[in-house]
Amino acid sequence: MNIPKTLKVGDTIGLIAPSGPLRKGNIEQVKNAIQSYGYNVKIGESCYLKYKGYLAGDDDTRASDIEKMFLDKSVDAIMCLRGGYGTSRLLDKIDYNIIFQNPKIFIGFSDITGLHIVFNQICNLSTYHGIMAYTAPKWDDFTYASLLNALNFEDELVIENPMKEKIYTIYHGKSEGILIGGNLSLIISTLGTSYEIDTRNKILFIEEVGEYIYRIDRMLMHLYHAGKLDDCNGIIYGDFNDCRKFNDDDNEMIELLQEISEKVNKPAIYNLQAGHCMPMLTLPLGVKCSMDATNQRVKFMR
Repeated sequence: MNIPKTLKVGDTIGLIAPSGPLRKGNIEQVKNAIQSYGYNVKIGESCYLKYKGYLAGDDDTRASDIEKMFLDKSVDAIMCLRGGYGTSRLLDKIDYNIIFQNPKIFIGFSDITGLHIVFNQICNLSTYHGIMAYTAPKWDDFTYASLLNALNFEDELVIENPMKEKIYTIYHGKSEGILIGGNLSLIISTLGTSYEIDTRNKILFIEEVGEYIYRIDRMLMHLYHAGKLDDCNGIIYGDFNDCRKFNDDDNEMIELLQEISEKVNKPAIYNLQAGHCMPMLTLPLGVKCSMDATNQRVKFMR
């Protein structure tokens, strides 16, 4: 796996919007906030656009923005503006040789999961499940420190939740493997396509937002029947923000996750604070991960 060089103050961060348009604030506020951390900022065309109401520009423009930022030698890291929807429309439009030949830091989450998966699997590029650019005016110390730790660690990175956020053991045991995954809905959308997630001998990371628990059940069962949970070595369940019961007597989220994990006998933990939450952890995808589910410990190794 190709692991990009580290990020330092004075480097240039390129902003792109491969999914939805900016809906709150404006791009200059985002730029100023990121510059306040000591970085230069280069803004892609898609960050200024809106198309069909829910896309940041047409598909060709958004795909071209990705390629241009990877080709641009002045850009050291690429950060996505926000999620929403749109990356699945780009997967057959991107020249993956460009990404493979010009590896650099790539950061985002949620709908960006589609790009993480193809960059990891097709381009052999390690990427970062981390904060979006549009939240830069609200980055807290923990969130920003987690981003830097993930980008810049040399030998070993131990992941710890923010204070008062407990990690739960769902199924006991230890496992190792390359970390892959992201948003559950986007993972499901790859199944049966040329861009299907490969979980063989991997640690699978899953997060979600705004879904009823029964829908989470349906998607996890889809993964189970597709063999993706049997194939993986372990499961990290991240933040499930605003994932709630449809009826008062529905199962709790943790009960569903325990049931699923017991079906496949895989070490699993729950509530790692990575996903649609703040403070938020940044996780390096495509990097070797060691998980001790019994003792709720996660670390990455170069």
